[in-house]
Amino acid sequence: MSLDVLAIAAHPDDVEQTCGGTLMRMADQGYRTGVLDLTAGDMGTRGSPEIRVTESEAAGRVMGLVWRGNLHFPDARLENTISARMTLAVKIRELKPRVVILPYWQARHPDHYRAGEMGYEACFLAGLKKLDEYSEAHRPQKILYASLYADVKPSFIVDISGQFERRMQALLSYASQYGESAEGGGLFPNEQEIRDRLGAVARFYGNQIGVKYGEPFVVKEAIQIDDIVSMPVRSI
Repeated sequence: MSLDVLAIAAHPDDVEQTCGGTLMRMADQGYRTGVLDLTAGDMGTRGSPEIRVTESEAAGRVMGLVWRGNLHFPDARLENTISARMTLAVKIRELKPRVVILPYWQARHPDHYRAGEMGYEACFLAGLKKLDEYSEAHRPQKILYASLYADVKPSFIVDISGQFERRMQALLSYASQYGESAEGGGLFPNEQEIRDRLGAVARFYGNQIGVKYGEPFVVKEAIQIDDIVSMPVRSI
């Protein structure tokens, strides 16, 4: 297994909301994409771990993933322990992604920012030759942070206008979470409200680069530009 892009998230359906369109666009361009969910969302009000994993596999097919997995770490109790980091690092060595997408490092849900922390440290550990004698060292070349729900200025925005409707289809594959249900009815918006909310957010970011729909990302390092004449997005 060798992936071009691997997105790591705390729960099934996190990726579909934050960077699913980008994964689809990369798949459309011929890249091998995958998703690793750290938990099965077993503390969620709706559904069950078994149902949510099955739904995640259906969503993965819509997104064109070549691989999706789940580490079944405890939901709502993610801890950045050495054993968790080692498990994640070995999985990264196995999948050999060139690019890793992580949750932004600040979030309302502790699992989300902890997943970003664990993912970064595991990416570093995966490159240590002596970490594990049974697997080959591998360190991703680039780490991106999906910042759609963070109130920060993006480093860049990906045009997902051609993928947005499929991204919604992937998200709505989680019928246990987004279908009509009396369970947790006061906590969960209906399907039309979900479409309106996510559409508005994607339109907001798309407008910043002059397209219909966009997904924002942050990187911690400077980005090299070799041709300033052909740089995209108008200044005025």
